[in-house]
Amino acid sequence: MDVLVVRGIRAYGYTGFFDAEQELGQWFEVDLRVWVDLQPAGDSDQLGDTLDYSQAVQVVQTGIRQSRFRTIERLAADLCDRLFQQFPALPELELTLRKLAPPIPDFSGDVSLVLRRSRKLTGAD
Repeated sequence: MDVLVVRGIRAYGYTGFFDAEQELGQWFEVDLRVWVDLQPAGDSDQLGDTLDYSQAVQVVQTGIRQSRFRTIERLAADLCDRLFQQFPALPELELTLRKLAPPIPDFSGDVSLVLRRSRKLTGAD
């Protein structure tokens, strides 16, 4: 299986534990790795034979903008669910979510987490 990587997806959102984060918001950044078979698009040169990564960017940005969760763990899980819903043939993904300016005194770094998820198979799949 091949891997398609999209880095640096940014959006302003309102996820955070503190009231100020929920009211004022902050910037988030996502890196995305998706496992897909890229051979069909490599052979045909047709967008319909691959994962349209511009749609993946829109799914992530919309999810960050619309969601209001208390934890970045919940936001990341929601983004994974949204991507699987948008791309039914996607078997596996890895999503790195970064809070670029966490409200931690005397700390100028970022906080990130990485979720690696496989599609949940049901009897209908």
